[in-house]
Amino acid sequence: MNASLAITPSRPVGELLRDWRQRRRMSQLDLACSAEVSTRHLSYVETGRAQPSREMLMRLSERLAVPLRERNTLLLAAGFAPLYRERPLQDPAMEAARAAVELVLQGHEPYPALAVDRHWQLQAANRAAPLLLQGCAPWLLQAPVNVLRAALHPEGVAPRIVNYGVVRRHLLGRLQQQAAHSGDPVLAALHEELRQLPAPPGAHDVEAEADPHAGVLVPLKLRHEGDVLSLFSTLTVFGSPLDITLSELAVEAFFPADAATADTLRRLAG
Repeated sequence: MNASLAITPSRPVGELLRDWRQRRRMSQLDLACSAEVSTRHLSYVETGRAQPSREMLMRLSERLAVPLRERNTLLLAAGFAPLYRERPLQDPAMEAARAAVELVLQGHEPYPALAVDRHWQLQAANRAAPLLLQGCAPWLLQAPVNVLRAALHPEGVAPRIVNYGVVRRHLLGRLQQQAAHSGDPVLAALHEELRQLPAPPGAHDVEAEADPHAGVLVPLKLRHEGDVLSLFSTLTVFGSPLDITLSELAVEAFFPADAATADTLRRLAG
């Protein structure tokens, strides 16, 4: 069964909309003006005195930047059929998107790149990506691999990260922001789990490390066979997706932050 069709909203649509509005820190007036509806009608919808139309619900969801998965929940709560499907990447209908992801991953070689879902679980990777996960305990590499857990766990990549405190602070901050923006309880639980992980032996105190905003980018400095690789990353997402899987898929591509790292990565690939 399509996962999105199995959702059973436990709260009225008005309460859900109010939660999203408050999460986005918008007043009723702000949202009403943006969506071109009256403040009074919006108030009635939130309190359950009025039922939104499908068109109005989609307009409000758009203005509130509600993720596609949660838009289906809003539609169901209002008595409408869900609009967005969720197909696995292996589905034949996803062939073009799957090919695009593979093209991006392979085209980034000899530098590492990987594709992750909304919970940071590994979906695909290029041939250079295993370099990032070297030294991880086997249990951390069992599917589904959570790349954030693998990065920060003391049995994972953490002992190889030279600037562990800076990287930890950056990753936890990004995860906390993502959890707050999406309202996803799984991401919130993952943030709490990773926040409580102990630092690897020999890691610097988090607060004693350099300000992560002192430079232009937050680098990942990784020990590798006596060298220190310095990398930064970018995230790429699909534009205007109508499928839940695609809307939640991101490709993280790592680039060398200095000439020595670029030379080492090219040498390893060759």
